[in-house]
Amino acid sequence: MIIKNPQDVTAAALAVMEQTTDPRLREIMVSLVRHLHDFVRDVRLTEAEFRAAAKIINEMGQLSTDTHNETVLMAGSLGVSSLVCLLNNGDNGNTETSQSLLGPFWRLNSPRVDNGGSIVRSDTPGPALFVRGHVVDRSGKPVAGAEVDVWHASPVGLYENQDPDQAEMNLRGKFTTDSDGYFWFRTVMMIGYPIPTNGVVGRLLNAQNRHPYRPAHLHALIVKEGFKVLISQIYDPADPHIEDDVQFGVTRALLGDFVRHDDKHPSEADVSAPWYSLDQVYVMEEGRAILPMPPIK
Repeated sequence: MIIKNPQDVTAAALAVMEQTTDPRLREIMVSLVRHLHDFVRDVRLTEAEFRAAAKIINEMGQLSTDTHNETVLMAGSLGVSSLVCLLNNGDNGNTETSQSLLGPFWRLNSPRVDNGGSIVRSDTPGPALFVRGHVVDRSGKPVAGAEVDVWHASPVGLYENQDPDQAEMNLRGKFTTDSDGYFWFRTVMMIGYPIPTNGVVGRLLNAQNRHPYRPAHLHALIVKEGFKVLISQIYDPADPHIEDDVQFGVTRALLGDFVRHDDKHPSEADVSAPWYSLDQVYVMEEGRAILPMPPIK
């Protein structure tokens, strides 16, 4: 087609997208081109703005390394990650779900730990936290033999891959649920933290007068054949940013009950007050057990 006007560009591009063999890819590409062209018209995108946008996309790729993923960080900061998660879980967004966004800091091959063990691998000051998780299906039946990968930031607000003072795989561990669907372990109480702001995402937050903080949370990735992989974050409702998470990840179903104890621990002599406990139920949905691609190495 010889292009005569802006409308011809969209028509020609849509015609090409319609030639896509795979039906799902065809659906996605047709919709993408239609919405993208409408967006350009809606904001009357200038040539300079288009060049700046292309530069930003390139920069996000250049900023992504083995320990940092700027694109995933941006997706969360725009609310895209949370939206995709909610639309694809909890009966397609109609009910609450234990599912949450993966985030940019999950790593493969975290060390296996026996139930009751600790995931603290280096000097990590902070109140002790004892977690007891119960993995069930949607009918409430225990899911035995599930692999549970957990990780969280340290009490200084950094994941171990960000912090040279932490041991390799500190505050990361992999457990297996028992015959009743339980897993349990010891760690330290996490705090909220700022996401990295030394790149494109940081400039966006600054331009929008937004803070960079995520409320304190515990990650879990749970795998069992016959179930969709459950990716979850359990948030501390006492965190000052529980209402305005920069990544839009907090839902009512993901609020945990982090109980503070000001007395001695009944069985751990080395635990001083205060210490915390968390009892959490994780609900898995039937589906295929497909691991996501790790955002970092």
